[in-house]
Amino acid sequence: MRGSRALAVAVRDPQGNIVVHTEPLNAKIYGNRVARMPFVRGLTMLWDALGLGIKALMFSADVALEEEEAEDKKSDGGKEASKVFEGPMQWGTVLFSLTFSILLFFVFPTFVARVAVNLLQMSQYHILENIIEGLVRLGLLIGYVWVIAFMPDIKRLYRYHGAEHKTINAYEAGADLTPASVARFPLEHPRCGTAFLLTVVVISILIYSFLPPMGLALRMASRILLLPVIAGVAYEFLRFSAAHQDNAFIRLITKPNLALQHLTTAEPDESMLAVAIAAFDRMMAYEKGQDLVPNTAVLVEAPLGGAAS
Repeated sequence: MRGSRALAVAVRDPQGNIVVHTEPLNAKIYGNRVARMPFVRGLTMLWDALGLGIKALMFSADVALEEEEAEDKKSDGGKEASKVFEGPMQWGTVLFSLTFSILLFFVFPTFVARVAVNLLQMSQYHILENIIEGLVRLGLLIGYVWVIAFMPDIKRLYRYHGAEHKTINAYEAGADLTPASVARFPLEHPRCGTAFLLTVVVISILIYSFLPPMGLALRMASRILLLPVIAGVAYEFLRFSAAHQDNAFIRLITKPNLALQHLTTAEPDESMLAVAIAAFDRMMAYEKGQDLVPNTAVLVEAPLGGAAS
């Protein structure tokens, strides 16, 4: 759960307790005026969707491997600060993942489209190349999130994603944040990172279509260089559409975003909802200035039973 000033990640440890890591957001990314400017702030959303998500998964794996050391790390009812969000190895993993994502979803479709028009002997048709590139990029995104859902760990992760959405929907509706109450709310949320990624892909198709014909190397470079622009436009669209869901036309054009979320979310059980609520409560406590120690992983008694995540 990310607020305006803090991030909280909650997971279940091997004993079934909830461990919550809380830390302040990087002021250089989230705090300065430039980062909050329209069309620039979309870069923080891109970081949320890729960078913070990867680091949160690393924290989850770190907690899952701490069973034998759990007793040694307890101090005053909590655990020592996790180092999973720090260090060259962690940042190296994030950098590798970001690079791989950009190459797979932006550079590779450009290469495939060029090969396709050459094989069809239709390289003079610039529009056709753009259409093929866009379809390949869209197919890769949808296919990727669909295929990995067959992995048991990812399927479970998608259920936690659903718990996150339900918790935010419940909070925004003013409902009680209890598992039973939160369970009644929908899985979809208009400001989801999945919706953002789909919007990035669709807008990239539109923006790239305005570029003139160019060589393959320059064409690939343009896909990378224009990514910040595309992320900025996508975020502003997502922000605007989320604020105008009462408009029938806006609801219509955002239906694909909500539909794609059915691939990356699934119904959680109450123990998963308890984890999402714990992360949200911890983040909100930090936002309200309560006496919390940042950069710590705090052990919380599980309000419900359940197996470790």
